[in-house]
Amino acid sequence: MRENAWTRWPSREALSREGLSRSRCLLAWAVRTLVLGLLLWGAFSDSNASGWKAVAGAAGVLLAAVLAWAFFRTTLRHRLWPSLTSLALLQVIAVAAQLSGFSVAALVMLCGCAVSALERLPSAAAVSAAGVALGAYGVVQHDDALTTVVTGTGIALAGYTLRLDAEARGSALRLLAQERAARAAEAETAALAERARIAREIHDVLAHSLSAQLVHLEAARLLIERGGEREQIHERVVAAREMARGGLAETRQALSALRGELTPLEDFLGGLVGTADGAEVTITGERRPLPAEASQAVRRAAQEALTNVRKHAPGAKVHLTLDYRPHEVTLDVRDSGGSPGELTGTGAGYGLLGMRERAELLGGSLEAGPGEEGFVVTLKVPV
Repeated sequence: MRENAWTRWPSREALSREGLSRSRCLLAWAVRTLVLGLLLWGAFSDSNASGWKAVAGAAGVLLAAVLAWAFFRTTLRHRLWPSLTSLALLQVIAVAAQLSGFSVAALVMLCGCAVSALERLPSAAAVSAAGVALGAYGVVQHDDALTTVVTGTGIALAGYTLRLDAEARGSALRLLAQERAARAAEAETAALAERARIAREIHDVLAHSLSAQLVHLEAARLLIERGGEREQIHERVVAAREMARGGLAETRQALSALRGELTPLEDFLGGLVGTADGAEVTITGERRPLPAEASQAVRRAAQEALTNVRKHAPGAKVHLTLDYRPHEVTLDVRDSGGSPGELTGTGAGYGLLGMRERAELLGGSLEAGPGEEGFVVTLKVPV
């Protein structure tokens, strides 16, 4: 439901001193000091007061200062009736001062009530309170009607101008707070995204390296249990050791990737194929550097596909095809098929799922399924 403009308070940012420059704060205190000085001067000189009358005038000035402070505090908290009560008491003191002969103090307080009401109260209450204060000002002022109207209009415009200035400052402060909150949210989102990317990199490197080592170590265990030849067991252990070394190298590459330092994708695939028996790679299309995320997706998909071939079709021929297209890069990994290995049941089975999620985060896709001879994994990543 839309708030009524006549009953809407100025914002708390507008009513507070938050966001005021040092020069404006000094100016505000200078104005307050001037007003207080005028009131005291009016109390002691305007009617040549002396004795108890001077003491009463000084007490009235102090009471007016307390009521003004209460008015500013209650308006800051958007409490209407306490604010109107403080303002009404100030006007009563002003009328009493006029009747007691303190005309200067009375005029200053009435003008201050009108300006403060227009600056700090809801529009409906502000117009009413300022109208009462300016009406009293016109009654106690002994100038001609035109001068009184012009002076009252100037006072009203001054109060309204201060209100507009305060509202503009409050709006600027709210926008600044919203911008800071938005920047903080963006920074937090970016930090979470970066953490997720680092987590994916670490997971993919470790998953590939450790699963490959597991393949060879599990094979060595089976050979030992079945009384296999020592040479075969030795080959498996050596292969596991090489995979551990490769894992360390991949970890260094992942750290380099996080720093934005990537080796060429073609060199990486060539090195990856060189460690797998019966594997070859073909590069088609116009070669060009890829964004870090797209390059990493291709690398991890190739690693996972080769690991799956070792586990599910040991000894199968593998062909990798990297195709640079105008708006995307495609990696196709095909194997010639073969009998399921003894290590088919090892692993958690989340490798391809993780690759698919990585591709989808980049707006691409990953498809995996049986081909004409063996198994086919196709990754498409937009670039």
